Amino acid sequence: MRKYFLRIGGICIWLACTMFTLAFTPIKNEKTIIDFTLRNVDGKLISLSNYPDAKGFIVVFTCNHCPFAKLYPERMNVLNTKYRQLGVPLIAISSTDTSVYEDDGFDKMVEKAQAEHFNYPYLYDPEQLAAKKFGAQRTPHAFVIWKEKGGLLIKYNGAIDDNGAEPEKATHHYIAEAVDSLLRGGDVDVRVTKSIGCQIHFRR
Repeated sequence: MRKYFLRIGGICIWLACTMFTLAFTPIKNEKTIIDFTLRNVDGKLISLSNYPDAKGFIVVFTCNHCPFAKLYPERMNVLNTKYRQLGVPLIAISSTDTSVYEDDGFDKMVEKAQAEHFNYPYLYDPEQLAAKKFGAQRTPHAFVIWKEKGGLLIKYNGAIDDNGAEPEKATHHYIAEAVDSLLRGGDVDVRVTKSIGCQIHFRR
């Protein structure tokens, strides 16, 4: 009888360990993204279909007011300059609830994009539909999506890199590493990281 209970106990421990492992094993984050149409700060409507020759996209959910998001526009300019010529343009989207954060209104977006010389589209998502489609949570929250199997698949989501305050000390450049790997025809080693920044406030 004792051997029986020991065996049952061992099986229970094994199952618990297995479930624990599965719960913390990163899964392939290949959610399909449906195209969207949003207004850019230049007044034009932008869709992913506007880029028929693109291999994929870097999509960054950001905003004006968040102190952490303010650290990244220059780095985003650098990413767009490098990768758009390789077929992977960067697109920024602001989905913040402007009834809570007035600084994130469209006119303020235009002012910021001009003052900081954004070289990438900065799209206004007033209904927060794009953020919900992607599952964006914070600003900035970055995604690498890739044209594959006739659709647009999320290959990476999370932080842009691992040091917001001191970019020269960053040791992992997650977006660049993901795009470089995909351009070589390989897999993305790190598919999900934790985005750090201000929570996107969704209206109910």
